[in-house]
Amino acid sequence: MISLDPKDLSTGRLHGHLLSTVAPRPIAFASTIDEEGRPNLSPFSFFNVFSANPPVMIFSPARRVRDNTTKHTLENVESIKEVVINVVNYDIVHQMSLSSTEYPEGVNEFEKAGLTMLESDVVKPFRVAESPVQFECKVNDVVKLGTEGGAGNLVICEVVKLHISKDVMNDDETINQEKLDLVARAGGSYYSRAKAGFFEIPKPLRTLGIGVDNMPEHVKDSMILTGNDLGMLGNVEALPNQKDIDAFIDDVSERYPDIKAMSHREKHKIARNFLSYGDVESAWKLLLS
Repeated sequence: MISLDPKDLSTGRLHGHLLSTVAPRPIAFASTIDEEGRPNLSPFSFFNVFSANPPVMIFSPARRVRDNTTKHTLENVESIKEVVINVVNYDIVHQMSLSSTEYPEGVNEFEKAGLTMLESDVVKPFRVAESPVQFECKVNDVVKLGTEGGAGNLVICEVVKLHISKDVMNDDETINQEKLDLVARAGGSYYSRAKAGFFEIPKPLRTLGIGVDNMPEHVKDSMILTGNDLGMLGNVEALPNQKDIDAFIDDVSERYPDIKAMSHREKHKIARNFLSYGDVESAWKLLLS
């Protein structure tokens, strides 16, 4: 492993390492307006949601690394303290990228990117009509993190109205993540399409999982089971009882006729297969047999 002191790296090199390793990052497609009423649209991946009560999002238009200049978005939110944060899905990812071109001040990126300006209900900046979710926000504060190139500026935004397309909602009015089809930013020219990599992990039990520390030694010290496997196994409230273990072994003995004579290593390999299908209960019964 290489250990680096940020002070020994150029800002450009450090910037590249940060963006390539803290990834993928959600994208704030920020719509602002200047004092003359001219719209501006630009994407920022230094972005996330930080509070639900009040609903607060933060994005950061950093000072340019190459020449220490500031972006029009930052200048706009400092003068007109309003912004619309539009989410970016796969259908508009190339238009979003095009809008990041550093056009001269006053150029309308909506028009350049072929996106539709939609009037907001509460704030002055326009929404991106093609975006499936749009957040109208008031800017509560702008926190400057430095004065040199690469320094961030935290734009703290409070959501005052949100708009969600019915096309991305389930019948119970929750968001369907696959229909939403978000994209995220990584380092260099890389993006990721969220739904292509979705997988589910059951949330830790409110009743407390047993944890890795309470597992039998041959399980937690396994040379076969991975850390992820142990994490799944540790998220159970209690281990199966002997009666259930015996019944399980009888049920699978036809498939695994030598199961009672198997070594821990052999059982661990089969348990991993159960875990790959999310069958934690069967994995435990086999491991404890």
